[in-house]
Amino acid sequence: MHFAYSLPWWLAIVLAAAIGAAAYLEYRRPLSPLTRAQRGVLLGLRVLALTALVLFLFRPIVVLPPLGSRDAIVPVLVDVSRSMRVSDADGLSRIARATALLQTEVLPALSSHFTTELYAVGDGLTPATIDHMNADARRTDLAGAVAAVRERYRGQRIAGVVVVSDGGDTGAGGASGAGGAGRAGGIVGEGPPVMAIGVGSPDGLRDREVLSVTAGDARIDQTSIDLRVSAVSTGFGRAPFQLRVRANGQVIDTRRLVPVADGSPLDETFTVSPDPAGPTVYTAEIAPDAAESVPENNARSVLVSPAGRKRHLLVIAGAPGFEHGFMTRAWSADPGLDVDTVTRKGKNTDGQDTFLVQADAGRSAALTSGVPSRRDQLYVYDAVIVANVEGDFFTRAQLTMVADFVAERGGGLLVLGGRSFAKGGLAGTPLEDVLPVELTDRRDGLMRASLGAGDLTAHNRLTMTPEGKTHPIMRVAASVEEARKRWAALPPLASSAALGAPRPGATVLALTAAPGGGWFPLVAVQRYGQGRSMVFAGEASWRWKMMVASSDRTYEFFWRQAARWLASTAPDPVSIVVPAAPEPGEALAVDVDARDGTFTAVPDAEIDATLTGPGGETQALTFRHTGAAGGRYTAALRAEQPGLYRVHAEARRNRVSLGTADRWMYVGGTDREFADPRLNEGFLRRLARDSGGRYARAGEASRVASWLQAATPQNAAPERRDLWHAPWAFALIVVLLSAEWILRRRWGLR
Repeated sequence: MHFAYSLPWWLAIVLAAAIGAAAYLEYRRPLSPLTRAQRGVLLGLRVLALTALVLFLFRPIVVLPPLGSRDAIVPVLVDVSRSMRVSDADGLSRIARATALLQTEVLPALSSHFTTELYAVGDGLTPATIDHMNADARRTDLAGAVAAVRERYRGQRIAGVVVVSDGGDTGAGGASGAGGAGRAGGIVGEGPPVMAIGVGSPDGLRDREVLSVTAGDARIDQTSIDLRVSAVSTGFGRAPFQLRVRANGQVIDTRRLVPVADGSPLDETFTVSPDPAGPTVYTAEIAPDAAESVPENNARSVLVSPAGRKRHLLVIAGAPGFEHGFMTRAWSADPGLDVDTVTRKGKNTDGQDTFLVQADAGRSAALTSGVPSRRDQLYVYDAVIVANVEGDFFTRAQLTMVADFVAERGGGLLVLGGRSFAKGGLAGTPLEDVLPVELTDRRDGLMRASLGAGDLTAHNRLTMTPEGKTHPIMRVAASVEEARKRWAALPPLASSAALGAPRPGATVLALTAAPGGGWFPLVAVQRYGQGRSMVFAGEASWRWKMMVASSDRTYEFFWRQAARWLASTAPDPVSIVVPAAPEPGEALAVDVDARDGTFTAVPDAEIDATLTGPGGETQALTFRHTGAAGGRYTAALRAEQPGLYRVHAEARRNRVSLGTADRWMYVGGTDREFADPRLNEGFLRRLARDSGGRYARAGEASRVASWLQAATPQNAAPERRDLWHAPWAFALIVVLLSAEWILRRRWGLR
């Protein structure tokens, strides 16, 4: 034993004498007679207690041999997720190859130097035996497993952690699929090094996979949407394959695809018509081939929810006219839109503006002065259209309220007409930043690189940009080429406002040429805050209705799609947020945002919600408030079965309803475990490198034990461990003093 503070021999003698004298004086003349044996016991206990106290004051230290000279623990983690079933590991399945490596190379070499403990990594971290390794876990959280091992062995001697896996990390924060990037960097830090062993082939799979399926915004009178499918064929050369699309299980389209090159992704766009009254699940699938290694990734699904309630539009027009009349009729004929209009008629005898209001009875009273005066009156709408209204018509407070309507409420704003842009009427107002273009005629080389010299022909004609050709607002036909032809055939506009370049993040969908040879944005959009905004700089778009064949519906489609695009993302006061692509058995979080009529967060709401499963069974959800002052509430659930789930929620404050919401969720649309199922060496290398370890392929697995030995310090300094603050030290003092006190009481002393 050593002491942190040295104890000279003479001081030890002095302290020993003092301890002996103190104990002797205490029992020299006891108040009750004691036998010689009793006095000896009490003296001994007092001497031991005082000696222990004195020794602990000098901090006794035990010196232990260095770590490298003793056995250390090596946890061995084996991936047992379903991707380990793939047979691309030297003719064996990955799990079989991993088991063979452990039995013949890894565990025997490690056991001769370290204490090994085996764990299976799947949905969690569980102790395992080498004889019972089954690759049946739905997912793998490798990064979380390493963190859990470090926590489990905190304070113990660990030489390192060995991970045997194909690199697929689908845990929380991990990448999608076996080929994902994972989150290795998120768990490294202080701790033992990770020695990663990769099992499988990084590029030798014969596999066809549906990479993604996405549904675009509704277009053409909401009768159809664009379904974009990305697929890849690897290991089959340029051999063709069939790609099918199903709607709620029924095949609606089949295409024969021929890869440009082996492993080159193919992108296909399908025009589909979802059910307007109910949810539609679209599934893109590739017919499995007998030679495929992983048929599990041949299909992906996406949910298209029903449109729900009508979207409310507020149209503020500067004066009656052809433009206002034709647009209003186009919107009013749309079954998905509910339109309120305020049209300035002129001035009364007092010089005040008068308005023609055509609106729902419950909303018309707020429109008598042209613009709602309160936020809750404006926020009942999903989009606002300002048509040919001078900038000085609005007060600054009204313009601020409209800007907040877009940024905070999440509504849409469309500004159109020459009067709205005349003399920079909105420049310098709160709406200037909301609009997607600069309110100036300085063009600054706008979009010149995007268009050829012959693309801008006659002035005031619409010319689509490359971005506009695929945007839902401009898609007025079933195909991009047909839409381009329709736009090219339309007559020119009467004129167009000279607007400037797009703001950062904005998108110009169409341009028009000016008589002097310049060009200006005609249609531009952007996302602003929580909402969307759009400008249409042209005049007399009614020509697209009156100067074409009566069967041409380009005009109606364009304005309806513009209104739908602006209004579709505007949330209700009570809204539900569900996970994007949940899997069966996965722990999920469903959020409810509760707001009042001004879309101010309500932190003291009561949430009543139910979850209806695929079989019709219903369960109540319990929500808890998250955040100090926000209006978000979260419920945890686990959807065990694949299929459609419906969440219904109602929020109340002081027993007054704030609103209700419904949201559909599709569980099992994708299987992240088999997304890009190749051996992901990148993830394993980062996991090893960032922890101070090394990566080895299966053929180099026998080197792991020597790497761990080399990483374990052999000539490290001895470990010095304090004894004075150990629990047993305090227990010793308490036991000695308690024993002395008890014996004193029993033998008549106080």
